[in-house]
Amino acid sequence: MSLVKAKKHLGQHFLTDKNIAEKIVNSLQSTDKYSQVLEVGPGMGVLSDFLLRKNELETFMIDIDTESFQYLHKKYPDVGDRLINADFLQLNFKDIFPGKLGVIGNFPYNISSQILFKVLDNRDQVVEVVGMFQKEVAQRCAEKPGSKEYGILSVFLQAYYKVEYLFSVKPGVFNPPPKVNSAVIRLTRNEVSKLDCDEKLFWQVVKAGFNQRRKTLRNALSSIFNKENMGDDPMLDLRAERLGVDDFVKLTNLISSTR
Repeated sequence: MSLVKAKKHLGQHFLTDKNIAEKIVNSLQSTDKYSQVLEVGPGMGVLSDFLLRKNELETFMIDIDTESFQYLHKKYPDVGDRLINADFLQLNFKDIFPGKLGVIGNFPYNISSQILFKVLDNRDQVVEVVGMFQKEVAQRCAEKPGSKEYGILSVFLQAYYKVEYLFSVKPGVFNPPPKVNSAVIRLTRNEVSKLDCDEKLFWQVVKAGFNQRRKTLRNALSSIFNKENMGDDPMLDLRAERLGVDDFVKLTNLISSTR
């Protein structure tokens, strides 16, 4: 079979190191909680080779690239309709997966944040995620309060998942090599089914706080809430990057009570 050509507009950088591929697949640690796993952007199947050896999991693959889809269809004829030629970001999980699942992939860096928000939208089904990201994005996801890297994505992910930075990956193990370093992280669904606040308002508060992250929360939130009604809670005199998930829940309830 002829090899698939990496396409720049799809953000494709094919992993070529099989040891790293095996390490990524073996980073799935919660497979006792789900029986199906979805690989996003399998390319030429370097992760798929190891995924398909996991007999406890039914492996699905989704790739928007028709060339990759045709290549994988020939390489794995037994996979059948579990190989999907579609856009992951448009996928309706409930149409395909009846219950819990894992998600894994060497994710295209140009849509990595969108992939994570798609996971968040389907957090009731997605138990675990193991993925390769641009290193800066991976660090941002796992970062704790108090640093410049900590931001909107950090808070949203950590509200519903345990986020672990697993290991870094150099550009030379990809074809073509990306211009940035990469890293693998793992998300494991926590026990939070619903935050102890108005979740829609929580998202508004977090976004508003970080959209003007150099300002105190009192000033940053004044764009959507009346500053005079906020009260004198000391949290309001901090910047957004100083607050953890529980703090943002408390702040959301404070804002809710004064609206």
